[in-house]
Order: sequence, then C-alpha cells, then structure tokens
Amino acid sequence: MTNRTLVRLSPLDDSEDVAAFLQGLVTSDVKGPLPVWTGLLSPQGKALFDFIVWQDGTDLLLDCESAAAPALAKRLSLYRLRRRIAIAVDPALGVYWQAEGEPTDPRLPALGHRWIAPVSADDTAVDAAWLAHRLAHGVPEGLAELGSEQTLWLETNAVELNGVSFTKGCYVGQENTARMNWRQKVNRRLVVVPLDKSDAARQRTAYPELRLAVDHRRVEDIPADLVPAWMELSPPA
Repeated sequence: MTNRTLVRLSPLDDSEDVAAFLQGLVTSDVKGPLPVWTGLLSPQGKALFDFIVWQDGTDLLLDCESAAAPALAKRLSLYRLRRRIAIAVDPALGVYWQAEGEPTDPRLPALGHRWIAPVSADDTAVDAAWLAHRLAHGVPEGLAELGSEQTLWLETNAVELNGVSFTKGCYVGQENTARMNWRQKVNRRLVVVPLDKSDAARQRTAYPELRLAVDHRRVEDIPADLVPAWMELSPPA
C-alpha cells in the first residue's frame, strides 16, 4: 500500500519499554494482544492521528497514513522527553492488504487480511482497491476523513471499531472521551454516504470516482439505510 508508512518505536536500552511509553498516550491498550487500531488525541479528546499498532520483537510499528507519518513521529518525540526511545519512519518495511484470507485488520473482520513485510514494488491498484473496500464497509480513517482536531474520538466510531479501551488507564484526551462514554451520548458520527446524498455543510471529503463521501453528521440526521450493520447509534439528545 503506497499510502501507508510504518513509524518504528525502538528501546535504546534494556530499561525502556516502548509499549509502556505509548500506553500513556493513545486510546487503545497496546500492552495487550496486537495489532490494535488506536488514536493519538488532543487534550480535548479530538483526533490528531489514527493508526494500527503492530508488534516487532521489543519494537512497535505504527501503521499510519504516509502523509501523516512525519508529523506523527514529531508529535510522539515531543512526549518522549528524556526517555531512551528511538522514533523514526522505517523505510524498509511496508503495509500489505488483500480482501481475502485470514481477517487481521483489528477494526472489523470484513476489512480483510493486512500484514507487514519488506518493501517491494509499488502497486497503486491496491490502494484504490483498499479505498473502495473500506468505504463499502463504512469505515473512515485518515486526516481527510477524521480531520485534525475536528472530530471527538468516539465520533470516529472508535467503540465499534475497537479503537478505545475504557479500562486501560490514563492517556491524552481521556477525560472527555470517558465522559462521553459514561453518558452514552455520542451525538455526531462519521458516516460514509452516497455522494448525491452528502450534506455539503457536513462533508469531510468526497470520492467522485466511487460516488461516495464521508460526512460528519448529527445522529438524528443519519438515515437508517446509511447506518452500517456494525454501527450502534446513541438515541438523539
């Protein structure tokens, strides 16, 4: 996938634990089974970056949008302080995907088989196939769809897509995220809609070639026929 990049987190001595470092920053439990989908949020609980975390020995690999990789590495470096942890893009490895095979995408089994391997020849056809497959299942991701500090994390459908833990302890943006969950009121959602039914005022991005768009809508403004089977909406406030 040419539009995905891996950011590697590596301990520089035996006293460092990169999972413990990341655990205090992101929304998911990265000390449990991996891979997991997760978010790095603003202190107000709004999405900055979303990515999938993979294990590689004592290292962690962050499978993220290529355009966001440098900014993600920089943001994590700000939190590193004096910890002996290396944070850098890994150009030797790539992210691969196919619709068939054992489901390994942690968000939804229907998203198919995803894996990490050494970089080989670029195949942009896979990028197009992945985009169509992902949107067909109603799953948003990336800066164009989630926005930067525009969407509260639970509005990205993080509960249903296994992108948040409410038992793991503190992380950046936890307070607002936990409060929304406790109140069981997520009043807006990201939703994939036919392009001709998209609300221009709520549209995040459009894909004319697929005749689809991603909107950020109030729950009461999402027609029942546009709600994916996996999505559970809160009653309108």
